Amino acid sequence: MRTVLFELPGGFKIFGYGLMLFIAYVASINMTAWRAKKGHMNPQFAFDLATWLFIGGLVGARAFFVIQYRDRFSSILDIFKIWEGGIVFYGSLIGGALAFFLIWWIKRFPLLPMADAIAPALCIGLAIGRFGCFLNGCCYGDRCELPWAVQFPPGSAPFNDQVAAGDLAPTATASLPLHPTQLYSTIDGLILLFVVLAFWPFRKADGHAMALYFMLYAVTRFLVERLRNDESAQYYGMTISQLISIGVFAAGVFLWTIALKYGRPRYTDTHPPFEA
Repeated sequence: MRTVLFELPGGFKIFGYGLMLFIAYVASINMTAWRAKKGHMNPQFAFDLATWLFIGGLVGARAFFVIQYRDRFSSILDIFKIWEGGIVFYGSLIGGALAFFLIWWIKRFPLLPMADAIAPALCIGLAIGRFGCFLNGCCYGDRCELPWAVQFPPGSAPFNDQVAAGDLAPTATASLPLHPTQLYSTIDGLILLFVVLAFWPFRKADGHAMALYFMLYAVTRFLVERLRNDESAQYYGMTISQLISIGVFAAGVFLWTIALKYGRPRYTDTHPPFEA
């Protein structure tokens, strides 16, 4: 964990979480533009679209966090301190999806091909963003005695929560060993990126890359949630994120079916040029 990576002259702090968000943004929009170009779509439009989707996703991610953990905010200004951590990935998916459909309604770009171009960007954004969570100490795991277990310093979220629960003395020098669920999610994102890109030439229809991402991420997120300890099970023995995972998996199945019915058959990467 390293909340502040370094401090610039004048006392300006560079937060690890904020820096990872910036890197995720740069990597994601360039990945989208690259995949759009491979699909013979306008890469500049894809670049601009990805920027707006990132903004929509960031707003959705923060909004979900504020709603879910509203007791952690002492003032309105605290809501806007995103660089200090506190976003919900599923909120970013929903916020990004709303922005995606809004811009599609205005621009009428190829819906399913562009969705496929965005799918790898979601994977790389997940991988980098979750490493930011590790630096920030949020989204932490449950107790763990495995060799790769991690401990967090005093003042971190897991340390404070363990002290509050009576599991740890306030004078301890580190938290109890925990599953590094943030790093599990980073590895998950990289594996999903490889799978989605490898699957790309074998799509039966436009939209299948995004559908595959939805289904695979929903399953892996559901499993990782079982190892996390920052969110208690509240509904039918499941966390909010596990419930959303079920919905995301269903959305992936629905998209896969719709793509087969309405999407262009995909045996090559040829596409009529799209110049938005």
